[in-house]
Amino acid sequence: MTESVEDIIGRVLRASTRGYTCGTHSTKLSYRHDFGSFVKVPIANDESMFALGLVYAVEIKDDLLVSELVMAESVDPNILRDQRENRMIPVEISVLNIGYGLWRNFIQSMPPRPPMSLSIVRQCTAEEVYYFTQNKEFFRLVLNASEVPSDDLVAALLRVAVEAYPTEERYDFMVESGRSLAKLLTSDAKRLGAILSLIKP
Repeated sequence: MTESVEDIIGRVLRASTRGYTCGTHSTKLSYRHDFGSFVKVPIANDESMFALGLVYAVEIKDDLLVSELVMAESVDPNILRDQRENRMIPVEISVLNIGYGLWRNFIQSMPPRPPMSLSIVRQCTAEEVYYFTQNKEFFRLVLNASEVPSDDLVAALLRVAVEAYPTEERYDFMVESGRSLAKLLTSDAKRLGAILSLIKP
């Protein structure tokens, strides 16, 4: 598993065993920060153990200059370009923990400890996503998380996860995921139908 600066999502600002918020700046935003992306962070100074989570919110913070520009009747395009491309506007990414472990040895439950402040958050590798999603127990954590848009998050994470699978395994993965969701939502057919409609090809 190779990692580089390009894998970095941000650094932890605040955390609990349930999840955490990490920070970066607008010039670093990319597909890695997308809603539903799989990310990882070391658990409390233990570099051999990672908490795995899902990005469920990305918030671009404002500052005094942005507030002034919003109030202006017209804004020079060069100023807008400079604001978007050069100024480091703070961004906060919220993550829901769905498991912990190391590469192929994952436990699909909340981690025993939160990550420490300023720990580096990285994008999970395709191999990590593949092996983690072999077991569908993490759906329970997502569906029961009241603080996140869980139905949309399930659909988004599946769109991300399926890309980690070989082409010939993708259909079976989606079918198995649908069956797992059906078992968890046997008493809520309306919710199940809404989620299945979101993940339908």
